[in-house]
Amino acid sequence: MVRSLILLGLVGFAAQLVDGSLGMAYGVTSTTLLLAIGTNPAAASATVHLAEIGTTLASGISHWRFDNVDWKVIAKIGIPGALGAFAGATFLSSLSTEVAAPIMSIILLALGVYILVRFTAFGLSRDNLGKPLRKRFLAPLGLFAGFIDATGGGGWGPVGTPALLASGRIPPRKVIGSIDTSEFLIAIAASIGFFVGLGSENIDFAWVAVLLAGGVIAAPIAAWLVRHIPPRILGSAVGGLIILTNTRTLLRSDWVDAPGNVQTIAYVAIAVIWAAAVAYSVREYRRHKEQESVEAIEAELRRREAEEPTPA
Repeated sequence: MVRSLILLGLVGFAAQLVDGSLGMAYGVTSTTLLLAIGTNPAAASATVHLAEIGTTLASGISHWRFDNVDWKVIAKIGIPGALGAFAGATFLSSLSTEVAAPIMSIILLALGVYILVRFTAFGLSRDNLGKPLRKRFLAPLGLFAGFIDATGGGGWGPVGTPALLASGRIPPRKVIGSIDTSEFLIAIAASIGFFVGLGSENIDFAWVAVLLAGGVIAAPIAAWLVRHIPPRILGSAVGGLIILTNTRTLLRSDWVDAPGNVQTIAYVAIAVIWAAAVAYSVREYRRHKEQESVEAIEAELRRREAEEPTPA
């Protein structure tokens, strides 16, 4: 029991490091790690969402105080998202472990691929802006993202954030603040759905408390990491971990039941791609830093030339 609680504390710690550094993937990371230590899929998602009630509340208050929240967006995306999360939680609760584990792993695997590709290829680019933001777009987006978040144990940020960034109508800081704040509604709705589907006797509240405690401890460290570890590199590393872990779950499931040699080949291939992605992210990060340094020097030289007095 003590060993399990220590593992859970480390899971919460690691997940918050990721989320605090990237602005997403707390649910994806923590659910992936909970599945890896043998937790029931529905119980894993329920545990994560209960812990997220505390973490998202704290995050929402912080964003509100820094004026990073668009309350109209929260109402339009958060309420449908809560409905989707409730539906996803009750759906997942109704599935057997043998069926639920592969379904959750497929969703997490897709999100892991998205995180790996997004941060490796594009980093934190804000260039994909300009699409019109329509009211009829936000409700379906929230419904879909909420459903994926509950059934996959995470996904509100990875689905919602890039979609709103692409709208071009909301400043990036308010996109992140609004998504983080509205996730409080998603966590509550999903938790209620799991209570309805699982019952409170199937949820270990000690696990929830330890997971939450690990996240609280990691929060200030994550803030430090944001300043010292490039999100592009961290995103590539985390995406690869999620892909590797959920591929392992799928290959060992009753759906696939792959032979040992096939599993080994798959793990080696993923590891090679993962290492290449991290190396590429490191190279691109250094290249951009060098380019920024050159541009800064050129700008300073132009400034000095402009300030030099003109000969009489």
